[in-house]
Parts: sequence; C-alpha cells; structure tokens
Amino acid sequence: MPLLLPEDYDIKIPPLYKVRQVFGRDTLPDIKAAVQKEFQREEIRDKIKPGMRAAVAVGSRGIRNLPLIIKTILEELKILGAKPYIVSAMGSHGGGTEEGQREVLYGYGITEEAMQVPIITTTEVVCLGEISGGRKVYFDKSALEADVIIPVNRVKLHTDFVSDIQSGLCKMLVIGLGNHRGCTEIHEADFSIFGEVIKEAASLILEKAPVVFGVAVLENAYDETCRIEAVPAEILIRREKELVREARKNMPVLMIPKIDILIVEAIGKDISGAGFDPNILGKSYILKEFVLPVPRIDKMILLDISPASHGNGIGLGIFDIITRKVFEQLDYEAMYANAIAVKCVDDCKIPLIAEDEEEAVKIAVKILRNADKENLRIVKIKNTIELEEIMVSHALLGEVEKNPCLVLENKS
Repeated sequence: MPLLLPEDYDIKIPPLYKVRQVFGRDTLPDIKAAVQKEFQREEIRDKIKPGMRAAVAVGSRGIRNLPLIIKTILEELKILGAKPYIVSAMGSHGGGTEEGQREVLYGYGITEEAMQVPIITTTEVVCLGEISGGRKVYFDKSALEADVIIPVNRVKLHTDFVSDIQSGLCKMLVIGLGNHRGCTEIHEADFSIFGEVIKEAASLILEKAPVVFGVAVLENAYDETCRIEAVPAEILIRREKELVREARKNMPVLMIPKIDILIVEAIGKDISGAGFDPNILGKSYILKEFVLPVPRIDKMILLDISPASHGNGIGLGIFDIITRKVFEQLDYEAMYANAIAVKCVDDCKIPLIAEDEEEAVKIAVKILRNADKENLRIVKIKNTIELEEIMVSHALLGEVEKNPCLVLENKS
C-alpha cells in the first residue's frame, strides 16, 4: 500500500552539501607500544606471576584497534609467564547466549586463531553476594576460575545514566561479567541511582574476585585511540572517575543546533550499547539529562543497521521512520533480549517503515509541523561515532559559515 498520495511524490528534497566538523585530535601514534609501556610499570608487572591463569575480559563494544590491543595484552601476559585466555564480558548482548557472544567477538576479529588463546563464552555465573536493596551480584564462573582477571574496556559517557562512573571498567565488571543473569538483576535499579549501584557492586567484585588491574581505553572525537592505561584494582574506581571526565572532553558533538530532519545511516551495538549515542542526539527514552550540548531535532530517519550488530536493532524505537532494509534484517531474539534486560522495550518498537531513503524523507517532510518547508534544515550523519563528515541542506549553510569549527567541503 502506498504511504504517500500522488501529489506527495512531487515534494522537493533539497540537495545536501558535505561539511567537515573540526574537533581536537590527540592520538596514540603506536598502539602496540602504548600497551607494552603499561606492562613495564612495576605496579602492573608485579601482579602477574609465572603459571598464573589470566582471564582477559572482552566486551561487545566496537572499540577502535581492539584486536591489536587485546593481542598485545595477551603477548605481554605470556612474556610474564602467565597462561591467558579470553572471556566474553557483554551482559545480555549477543542474545545473552554462548553462541551469540562468540559470534560478536568473532565479528570484531577476536578469534582463537587470531589471538592464539582459548576463548570462553559460557554464561554460567556465581553469586558473589548482595548490595543495598537486596540486589544480588553475579559474576562469570569461567573468569572466577582464573588466578587473575583483567577487564579491558573503553571509558566513555553512558547512554542511560549520568554519574561520576559511567561506561568503562566498573560497568564491565558488574554488567558485562555478570552475563545475562547479572545484567538483568542490576538493571532492577532505577537509572537515577544506577551509578551508585555500579560503584557498590564493583567494590564487592573487587573484594571477592581476583581482579588485579583493568586496561582502560579512551578515544578522541574521531573514534581514534588516544589513551591506553592499565589501572590497578586498588585505585580502579577512583581513577575511572578521572578518566570519565577526560572522556567527556573528548566526545564529538553535532554542531547544528536546530534540525528539522536528521537522517542516520546506521545504528548498531558496535556504535553504542543503545544502538546510537543519546548524548550526541539528545534523544532517549531513559536518559533525562544530557551533559553535552545537543541539537533540537524534530524528525529522525534510520537507513540501516551496522553489520557488526548482527540484526540487533536496539535503539530503532526512538526514530520516526525506518527503511524496509532495516526492518528486514532485524534479529528479534537478540534485540528483545537486550531490551528486556535493560527494561526498556520502547527501544525496540518498530517505527513507520518506508520503502527507501527518498520515500522516508518525503514522509518526514509531510509530517513536519511548523517548519519552513521551503528552507528545510536537513542533516545526514553516518552514525553517532563518525561525526567528522556530515551532510547539510542549503538552509544550514549560513550556520556553517558562522562556525569556525564547520568547514564546507563542496558546493556546486
């Protein structure tokens, strides 16, 4: 059934122009050397003894240079005489199943052949105790069988809550290594107190489990690695608070303050745990406070799901219109497991489905209220990580010219 009337197909979609957003760009020139340098620190080396079984926890985030970072950590552990192996640490992601989590890791190049160590993705957990509110804290059984545990994760702002601890090593210990059961238990907490729950649960884990240090990864606004730091367990929570503040300063933003229609090429679990980063778009069913400057967006269109997300379209519910391409590749089991675990089924509701991008944009124009349809403010982005290059309509070129951090790349 056609979604538009015959006259609607004559709606004129303005041409888009490529614009470059300019951010700060500190980077690490040599990733391997940066990891090796951390293992030269006495307080890190001394925690590893010959013969120790070392569980290296790897999650579901699409971290830049992840295979190289993990491979180098494993090599350094072997040099120190340890016997490392990888454990999955991704909560309910990958459908919360052994097979699904292995598939996620393989999609990032984390395979037994590439890493030269065993990879364990079993989801059996052990209860380590309780925290405030009677919440049980569960932890991965295969990780607990190691002599030392080393979580490796990116530190950044979280998509669902605001606190001095957000997404990073503590959350990986509590949610990632809690597997599906632990993830579901912790998500019983209201997001208004979630940061405090994460800290309390992480403290319990650091007391009960053999976590010796974590490896924190920070990225700049261009999704490039800008810091790798081994953080001893004794100072992990305090140091992560400092790293969260640094990560916040590194975040990219969308520099167009008012948008009629935003077109997003893709969402995905490799882009953000929520599929997209609400801190960039200022849109969320859960997050009520945004610590970055965010645009005012009227309508949003989604064109695709990233291949690394394997059909998990979590986050599509915030969009007004999706394409048939998005709809036809959805893995409902993985998406629903994710949404149920975080207790937000709005994130997986199916929006209006358009045949393609052109039809989606014309529908968006038709449903706009109080907009100047002769001067539409349209922006197109790849995703909420890759924000260096954006596309804008003619009506926004004046704003581009006024902002020294926006550079027009082409205009015919």
